[in-house]
Amino acid sequence: MDDAPPSERAGGQSSSPMGWLKVANHSPPFISFLRRARRVLPGDPEFGDPLSAAGVGGPRAAARAADRILERDAASREVSLGALQLWQALTERVSGRPANAEVTLVFTDLVKFSAWSLSAGDEATLKLLRRVSQVVEPPLLESGGQIVKRMGDGIMAVLADPTTAVRATLAAREALKSVDVEGYTPRMRVGIHTGRPQRIGSDWLGIDVNLATRVMERATRGELVISQAALERIDPADLEALGVTAKKLRKQVFAAKQEGVPPDFTVYQLRVHRQLPVGEDDGEDEGQDEDVEGGQGV
Repeated sequence: MDDAPPSERAGGQSSSPMGWLKVANHSPPFISFLRRARRVLPGDPEFGDPLSAAGVGGPRAAARAADRILERDAASREVSLGALQLWQALTERVSGRPANAEVTLVFTDLVKFSAWSLSAGDEATLKLLRRVSQVVEPPLLESGGQIVKRMGDGIMAVLADPTTAVRATLAAREALKSVDVEGYTPRMRVGIHTGRPQRIGSDWLGIDVNLATRVMERATRGELVISQAALERIDPADLEALGVTAKKLRKQVFAAKQEGVPPDFTVYQLRVHRQLPVGEDDGEDEGQDEDVEGGQGV
């Protein structure tokens, strides 16, 4: 005869409602079912990604906190994150903003900065970087852009659209001409690309981010280079108003193949054609490899 209380039967597990919930909370099949259910719910099933350490508030902030607090491998965690996932989807539907909205990415850095800094020393280098930040970032921020990160002598920024990005970077490049540290005036190369990168907190990741860096790498001599995806979204009248023309860049025949770059990925150099004051130039190199007719690719 079994003298154990009913609450301790069934393999030592409590048969009370709380005991049943405890067992169900750690049931692998039940947890797996909830995870599959989250895949079909509106919103991002990866909501609460631990890579997201910062960013805007609301459901994103709550999800990041929940990820840290909730027990791992538990049904309660999946139910909680599922509720936040629905909150995210509802918030974005009301605001009209999708999870991966189209944005324009801007990457910059200074031409031959490393060589100059080695000879100039740390004090002059820090002075230059501060001055560059003071003149380059305001046009981007005043245009509604976000400075995502600073990377030594370069920055990554996100703006709403390519027209705004081109206008802001042109202003930043013009302002950079006023910077002089120990006789050195830096030249800034810029890459612009439009896409739908994955936002992780205050950072952005994904294929489009990688493509944007590839676009900047083509601006070897301090040019402003833009991807076809971004250029197609700029009205020709806006290009004219900005005082620039677009020249397609030839594919680099002897360059190493860049993994992850589509074979038909095309980039253009934007050249300033408005009248400049005597003694100034537009910062572009007339010898840059450009071909309006047939050049393609990164």
